[in-house]
Amino acid sequence: MDFKMKQVAVLVGAGSIGQAIIRRVSAGRHIVLADCSEENALRTAVTLENAGFQCSTIKCDLGSKEDILQLVEFATSQGVVTHVVNAAGVSPSQAPVSEILRVDLYGTSVLIEEFGKVIGEGGSSVVVSSQSGHRLPALPQEQNDALAMTPADNLLELPFIKGINDTLKAYQYSKRCNVLRVMYEATRWGRRGATINSISPGIIITPLANDELHGPRKEGYLKMIEGMPARRAGTPDEVGDLAEFLMSSRGRFISGADFLIDGGCTASYWYGDLQYLKATH
Repeated sequence: MDFKMKQVAVLVGAGSIGQAIIRRVSAGRHIVLADCSEENALRTAVTLENAGFQCSTIKCDLGSKEDILQLVEFATSQGVVTHVVNAAGVSPSQAPVSEILRVDLYGTSVLIEEFGKVIGEGGSSVVVSSQSGHRLPALPQEQNDALAMTPADNLLELPFIKGINDTLKAYQYSKRCNVLRVMYEATRWGRRGATINSISPGIIITPLANDELHGPRKEGYLKMIEGMPARRAGTPDEVGDLAEFLMSSRGRFISGADFLIDGGCTASYWYGDLQYLKATH
């Protein structure tokens, strides 16, 4: 295929949700798999290639601007980037405050800013955020504006960000920032004829979630699932179906938006059976 016609789909974070999305939007496209674990990227590449996809892999630390710039250069060397999926990140139980902010808040902001400079016309991106960002109360407008519009390189220097000393709070602010940055970047992506949206999943069954459901916090998770309207956890395929719609021709009028896909968990947290969680959050 002629280079100018070759389309590239980029996946950052080769976990279960990222794979579910990229499989749905990459037929006929070259997939660039980026992950902080080269072994994970290579393993995913084998799975996808056995399903008929063409892949390249690159090691990428989402919290490193240098790695992100190398990823952008590598992806654009393969063809025209038309799809970008960011499903990478760390959770409150996995990392300290500084790492959560570096990867989830700063890194995601840099990633969508840099790919927004090269995305092809008709392109689309989905950023996987979290329901956790919706559990943060409304912020003052000046904080919203700062999270949305501060140059990415200066985000970690914002006084209210530097003052965070709790991992859950760091995660919630990071995910709220993801949604606000997507809104901000949508205006820029639109000038290139591209869309960008975020998805905020709730409890989705992945290897990590399965560990939690069989670990010391099992009872808390099961109680949360029982207290939400869906009465069950979600699957990566359900997130993939939503992302496929947003990134398809049917989703071209949608940009700068965030979509909760949490079985009603957030609704129950604020107004239903899960209000007890507010005391711990």
